[in-house]
Amino acid sequence: MSGKINLAEKFAGFTAQWTPKIVGEIDDYDIKLARIEGPFEWHAHAEADELFLVVEGEMDLELRDRTVSLVQGEIFVVPKGVEHKPVASAECKILMLERKGTVNTGDGAPGARTVAAPERI
Repeated sequence: MSGKINLAEKFAGFTAQWTPKIVGEIDDYDIKLARIEGPFEWHAHAEADELFLVVEGEMDLELRDRTVSLVQGEIFVVPKGVEHKPVASAECKILMLERKGTVNTGDGAPGARTVAAPERI
């Protein structure tokens, strides 16, 4: 990544939900964008924290002991090993910072929403 990234342009380039796209990288981390709506699945990343930034809209991060509500401009870091489930009642655009190779559905068995090799846009 050697230039600036326009998030609005990147989001305009795809409409599929729950399919993270890589837009850049920093050290050993991927910068990913996703459109989300509805509930995802419970999952955890045993070896990596995961940062969520709401770019547009609002979402909840359900944790086993509480729910964290996020609106545009807010960030939350899910610590490694913590089970979580993203939920958005209407379409929400998010940016995630994840260690390279982190699978969106976590460390469990792959499922219908698993994106093992996200597209770079």
